[in-house]
Amino acid sequence: MKIYTTRLTGAAWILVSLFWATGNLLWATPQQTIGGTVTDTQQNPIPGVSIRLLNSNTGTQTDLQGEFSIQAQPTDTLSISYLGFKPLTLPVGNQTTFTIELQQDVTALGEVTINAGYYNTTRREQTGSIARVTAEEIERQPVTNPLAALQGRMPGVFITQNTGVPGGGFQVQIRGQNSLRAEGNEPLYIIDGVPYSSEGIGDASTNTAIVGDISPLNTIDPASIASIEVLKDADATAIYGSRGANGVVLITTKKGSAGDTRFQVGYRYGVAQVTSHLELLNTQQYLEVRREAFANDGITDYPANAYDVNGTWDENRYTDWQKVFIGGSAAYTDVDASVSGGSEQTRFRLGGNYHRETTVYPGDFAYQKLGIQSHVGHTGLDGKFSLDLSNSFSYQRNSLPGTSLLSNMLRLAPNAPQLYTEEGNLNWENSTWTNPLSQFEKTYLSDTYNLVTNLKISYQILPGLLVSSSFGYTDIRFNDELAQPHTQYDPALGYDSSRSMITKSQNFRKSWIAEPQLNYTKQIKDFKLDVLAGTTLQNQISNALQYAGLGFSNNNLISNLGSANAVAIGNDTQTQYKYSALYGRINLAFEDRYYLNLTGRRDGSSRFGPGKQFSNFGAVGASWIFSSEEGINDLAFLSFGKLRGSYGSTGNDQIGDYQYLDTYTLTGSTYGGISVLEPSRLFNPDFSWETTRKLELALETGFFDDRLLFTAAWYRNRSSNQLVGIPLPASTGFSSVQANLNATVENRGWEFSLTGIPINTEKLHWETNLNLSISRNELLAFPDLEGSTYANQYVIGEPLNIRKTYRYEGIDTETGLFQFTDFNEDGNLTAQDDRESIKDLNPVFFGGIQNSLRYKNFSLDFLVQVVKQDNYRGMYLTGYPGSLGSQTPNVLDRWQQAGDEASYQKYTSGRDIYVVLSYLRYNQSDAMITDASYIRLKNISLSYSLPQDILPGITGEFFLQGQNLLTITSYEGFDPESIYISSLPPLQVFTTGVRFNF
Repeated sequence: MKIYTTRLTGAAWILVSLFWATGNLLWATPQQTIGGTVTDTQQNPIPGVSIRLLNSNTGTQTDLQGEFSIQAQPTDTLSISYLGFKPLTLPVGNQTTFTIELQQDVTALGEVTINAGYYNTTRREQTGSIARVTAEEIERQPVTNPLAALQGRMPGVFITQNTGVPGGGFQVQIRGQNSLRAEGNEPLYIIDGVPYSSEGIGDASTNTAIVGDISPLNTIDPASIASIEVLKDADATAIYGSRGANGVVLITTKKGSAGDTRFQVGYRYGVAQVTSHLELLNTQQYLEVRREAFANDGITDYPANAYDVNGTWDENRYTDWQKVFIGGSAAYTDVDASVSGGSEQTRFRLGGNYHRETTVYPGDFAYQKLGIQSHVGHTGLDGKFSLDLSNSFSYQRNSLPGTSLLSNMLRLAPNAPQLYTEEGNLNWENSTWTNPLSQFEKTYLSDTYNLVTNLKISYQILPGLLVSSSFGYTDIRFNDELAQPHTQYDPALGYDSSRSMITKSQNFRKSWIAEPQLNYTKQIKDFKLDVLAGTTLQNQISNALQYAGLGFSNNNLISNLGSANAVAIGNDTQTQYKYSALYGRINLAFEDRYYLNLTGRRDGSSRFGPGKQFSNFGAVGASWIFSSEEGINDLAFLSFGKLRGSYGSTGNDQIGDYQYLDTYTLTGSTYGGISVLEPSRLFNPDFSWETTRKLELALETGFFDDRLLFTAAWYRNRSSNQLVGIPLPASTGFSSVQANLNATVENRGWEFSLTGIPINTEKLHWETNLNLSISRNELLAFPDLEGSTYANQYVIGEPLNIRKTYRYEGIDTETGLFQFTDFNEDGNLTAQDDRESIKDLNPVFFGGIQNSLRYKNFSLDFLVQVVKQDNYRGMYLTGYPGSLGSQTPNVLDRWQQAGDEASYQKYTSGRDIYVVLSYLRYNQSDAMITDASYIRLKNISLSYSLPQDILPGITGEFFLQGQNLLTITSYEGFDPESIYISSLPPLQVFTTGVRFNF
């Protein structure tokens, strides 16, 4: 390139200067002072942010309160940048006051703070495996439970939703199933430093519309969460000892920050519905199946109770019962608001939320949630003393029907009677059926109160030496009642209110925890030392009481037990759990590229007998940032490279309380006027902790200035000393005794994550994230498995979540019956000897692809979830074809005469015992397990941010959001994620809303 220059004489310089000055006076736009505040997405002011004018290349920085001011013209463009946050450009225009929010940049590895529980770290420095979801990702999803916001976003974290009923539970597995006991695989949840029991609270049998326990995490408002971190490997979890065996979920709520008082208000409204329905037989097809079944059984005169085919019911009538029972739309309303601010010394935040959600069922049912969150933080003038107090209170009310409508719906014939008479009363059709809507005569109501509070106090007694203590308290109360008035029965039975009944339960769980600790940091030339030591004291008390009232003079008095003719009180149980620990961490960094992390913990639990209550756990983690090495750091394409690994052990005491003691239970009977007790558990003080040993190796890389990040991790977890019930002979009077079993379970797999920014221009920003998990669960050892009661459940060398089934071989063309493999060739099919076909129900792989696009003021975010798995198919739902109840069209391809080749055996009305037995074996065969893989557009969010100059000092956003929008699957049931036939599948949700900050 050539550069041409010209030398001007003195006279020429004078003429040019005069011309330039005149032009400025005549045409230049006068400058004005503009200013504002720069914060993060939680409204925390950011000091030291660079503010530059692109036109004149002049600039300034924000002060300690995140405020700035600068002289600018309307034609100027502001360029805002700060390490750890995404850069931003804004036109000045006629606006003089700016409120600017910066978003964290996930590619800024050394700046984004990661919560590791007892300490903080960064992506660059972490030696363990920690996955993270931010508040922005959570807010883009219309979810009521924070666990739903994690689905498909984290490698190694597999979450399934049990039901689409509001308030229902989730199943969470972090790197597979470690324990033989299903209840021993829950992760540890910690909210603002306070452990939160993962045990569901409530009686699932009281409300069978909810599969499994009601999720306790429903009490947390997703809008109040700042971030969720999931700790997975030994380095990250060993400091939690026995509580971290199955991983740790850290939930951090939003906090107050210094600066002007800021207000935030959000509103969201939407609808939800069931998108997947079963294809069922119409009336003519159904009657054809029923008549052929009776004919096969040699019955020509239909029984009196075969109302569907004997002419009692209209044979031309057809009702789509799926549309009637689950074809409605649920309404979804969310409101949240917060105020925050304060000075450098004292900061505060107060927030509240309200949520209401109805159901797709017919009737007026609703789930409501109200919450209040607060935070106060204070720092002394000298910066040595600090105090943080966080509180969260929530109240839930659930009036969902107390039974599952799906199971009732699938038992109906398509020509069953109408639900209501012309007068609007329940139709009993001359006592020929039980009207399924009679269940709505029952009323269910539950109230849940939840309080979580945490106080943390710290003081720097010497340079680098910090003493602190955390005090936490939780209180959750669950009360519910199921009222069953006599009006639920057919009036022809002649029942009155003396048959009315109410069942109530009261449950509460209180816990407190105290954790004092010392933290010492020291920089010695190229060495940095960080030492942490602390202790934990925890106490938890749980109480449950069930009672019932029967017979009332009037149904209006049904909630008053004092009006009942008889009152029965169930077991009033109270349990106490005590836990204590000593823990420590030593972290050593050298030249900001070599890191060594040592953690250890000694745990004590009241769930074990004398001499077995304490155990030691620990881990070592190390990492090497090889991209900082001489020679490698000259590679232009490689911006970051790290190798890390960890090994350690954690424990598990999730067996319930008092398992080692002799216990007795009330029988409900009396002898001589005295209540009778019976032994319910045998004394065994010799069992102790389950132990999980975790090994991980990982590679983390960044390319092209970290615009492309790639992580690959391999892990292997081995859990031994399994806590299970050892079977006992019936002569002992007990089926089992709690003990350790020398069985070993292994989980191993690969986890991959890829983050890229394909486009990053002033107008358009595109970021994509991909994660993939490939896992394998295997039972490595089980002494004397073949001779135990577990022989039909487990196989050495196979996963825990398998089903031993009959091997289906098709239809016998001569007899028309299902055929199965006789493995021992003895001529008889038995469950013990011939259920040898093994089907693995664990996911083969799972993952997600997330994309975020920003164009000017528009944002588009969407997540696609992918799962490869097998599971039970949702067909032949109500019994063998030919019996009363719905069926799918698959059964029409049936055997009718010798020589027929068909996919289904001949029909029966129930009289042919061989056909019924064959059907039962079919349901226990591998024919019932099918591909349940799916690709799901899990959520999508489209938003528009108001330009800064429309409402000075106010930032606003309008958005459209959707959940479970599209599912691509070959699965034949309601939904491949939630396969329970009796539960509502996850709903498709559409919402629209607004959010303002001012």
